[in-house]
Amino acid sequence: MKKVLAVILLLTVSTFSQIINGRVSSSVYTFERFDSKTSSSMYVRGYQALNLSVGKDNFFLRTSLNFENSYSNTLDQDPRLRFYSLYLDARNLFGIATIKLGRQPVTAKIGGGNFDGLSAKIDYFDFTLNAFYGGNVPAYQKLELTKDFGTDFVYGAGLTSPEFYNFTVKVDYYNKNSAAKEYYATRLDELLNPITKLIRKNSMNFQFISGGLNYSLENLLDVTANYEYDLNYMETSLFEADLSYYVTKDLDLQGYFNVREPRIRYNSIFSVFDFGNTSEIEFGAGYKIIPEYTVSGRFGMTEYTDESAGRVSLGLATPYGSLNYRNGFGYAGELNSITAGTSKSFFDGLITPSIAVSYVNYKLSKDEESQSMTSLLGGVNYRPFNKFSADLQVQYLNNKIYSNDLRFLLKLNHWFNADLQNVF
Repeated sequence: MKKVLAVILLLTVSTFSQIINGRVSSSVYTFERFDSKTSSSMYVRGYQALNLSVGKDNFFLRTSLNFENSYSNTLDQDPRLRFYSLYLDARNLFGIATIKLGRQPVTAKIGGGNFDGLSAKIDYFDFTLNAFYGGNVPAYQKLELTKDFGTDFVYGAGLTSPEFYNFTVKVDYYNKNSAAKEYYATRLDELLNPITKLIRKNSMNFQFISGGLNYSLENLLDVTANYEYDLNYMETSLFEADLSYYVTKDLDLQGYFNVREPRIRYNSIFSVFDFGNTSEIEFGAGYKIIPEYTVSGRFGMTEYTDESAGRVSLGLATPYGSLNYRNGFGYAGELNSITAGTSKSFFDGLITPSIAVSYVNYKLSKDEESQSMTSLLGGVNYRPFNKFSADLQVQYLNNKIYSNDLRFLLKLNHWFNADLQNVF
């Protein structure tokens, strides 16, 4: 596959390319890991990321990849190259269609992740139809294709309506099948003699259909409802509703509700366990005291089968920084935290220092001993010109498990955009 993709890349650049743009990032991250109470090892890891788009007119080659490696104390699987996307993108074909071929994101809201295959988007009379089919991406985003598209695949489709009296409707179908691994194991025959037997598991599958409804009045009201149905277990998987209401230009109210079943693979061993759904409700409000000064608050409850948990959060956002408080209580544990942070640009964005501090006191249940944690983050962004920036960040953490934990991050970013016709 790598040779085929290299040929496609060369053909695209030489034949269709006119504009090339993207971003290159290089990061170095250091941390210390204790092997025992008295000995520790320093780890230095590097990350190089590339986002690239090469194209001409309506045809593009797009890719996003990351290379990571240890420069001291190598970890398992180092070095590692991850290809998050690599696809050909043909837009506005016949004035209505967009076609993508290669490794790309899943378009269905029900699903997630990436796949290797083909997708199409058609806009016609303000309707939008999306469809995709391909193989599952291997572990660690390796530049490989699945060996069995017949059992290791994902596909789906979605249809979105045009706005009609402020309403829009969307319907999605999603099917994902993961190839089961075969293995040999020792079993007993009819005479209780040990024999070696090939174990073939049933494939594990997700299959959902969903519907979404949105009602929107500009600068006044926005309501969204989503429903998901599990076609394998023949039951509701999720219902959620989200509401935003703008009472005035300075005051807005929010509400959220959901009922959710655990998402279990079909034919998975976990399906034999006794599990129940959860429901969640949350209310919130934001009020602009004066221009650029906003206070906000939220209250939420989560209901389990026999227990419940709640949370309260308060926040203040200003041009000089933000201050937030959060309290959690009930079945999910008890927590009190306060966080403050600020950043400020100087010399027309040349230098932007930032700092954030948080203190957390928590315990897993009311009978447990409480624990505390302090964290501090300080950094500076240096941007001498628009296409280059450098970030230096220091992270400090202190709690019962990580005592005086100090980490460093250095990141360099370069954005580029060039006309290849002028280059060649």
